[in-house]
Amino acid sequence: MGDLDDAMQLPEDFDGRVRLFPLPELVLFPHAMQPLHIFESRYCEMLMESLASDRLIAMATLTGGIATTSAVSSPIASTVCIGRIISHTELENDRHNILLVGTKRATIIRELDTSRPFRIAEVDVHPDIYPPTGAESRRQLKKELLDAFATVIPPSEQATQSLTELMAGQMGLGPITDIIGYTLPFDPQAKLKLLDIADVDARAVELINLLHSGVIQLNSVSKEEEQSGGCGSSDLGNFPPPFSAN
Repeated sequence: MGDLDDAMQLPEDFDGRVRLFPLPELVLFPHAMQPLHIFESRYCEMLMESLASDRLIAMATLTGGIATTSAVSSPIASTVCIGRIISHTELENDRHNILLVGTKRATIIRELDTSRPFRIAEVDVHPDIYPPTGAESRRQLKKELLDAFATVIPPSEQATQSLTELMAGQMGLGPITDIIGYTLPFDPQAKLKLLDIADVDARAVELINLLHSGVIQLNSVSKEEEQSGGCGSSDLGNFPPPFSAN
C-alpha cells in the first residue's frame, strides 16, 4: 500500500477511544483532507498527545454554536469522522498547522470522564458497506452520481476531463461520495446525514437526491469569476476538487 493508503487505516491496537475536536459547521469525511490551525492550550495538549501516540483526532460537529471554555461540554453530533495527522508544522507562540486525512466514520457511544482538558469518547467505527446485491448496478449508480455532480459545478474543459477520468478510473463509489459530500457547501445537517450512512449505495442515492434538489448552484458564476478561477461567494476554488488515487 502507498503512504496515503496506510494513513487511511486505524492502528492495529486501536481501542475505540478517540480525542474529540469539536468545531462549528465543519464535517470531515473519510478520504478528505482538512487543514487545521491549532492554538488553544487544551487543543495544543490534545495535539501533542496525538503526535506522541496514534496521530488520531476525531472531528466532531458542534450543534449548539461555538465551543465553551467552561467545564460544561458543548453539544456535538453523535456522528464523527476519525482523522489521522499526516502533516504538522509548529509555528511561533505555540501555534500549529496540521493536515488531517479522514479515515473512518464513527458513532459516539459515550464520552469518557478524564482529567484531560479536551474531550475523549468511546466510538463505534463504521467501515463502508458495499451490499452484494448492488454490485451489478454500482457502475450505473457511479455514472448517475457524477452526472448529477456535473450539473452543479462550473462548466469547464478541466471539469469535463476530470469527471471523464473519474468515470473511467478505479476509484470506488464510497470515496467519491465522501469527497463530493465534503467539498460541496451543503448545510452541516445534510453532511452529517451523509456521514452517518455506511451503506455506500444508499449514501450515493442520498447524495444524488441532494444534488438534484437545487440546494446548491455552483455553476451560476459570472464570466469574470470563471476566468479568474473563482467560484463566487462559496470560495471553493476550482471544480472538481483534486481526488486522491485511493
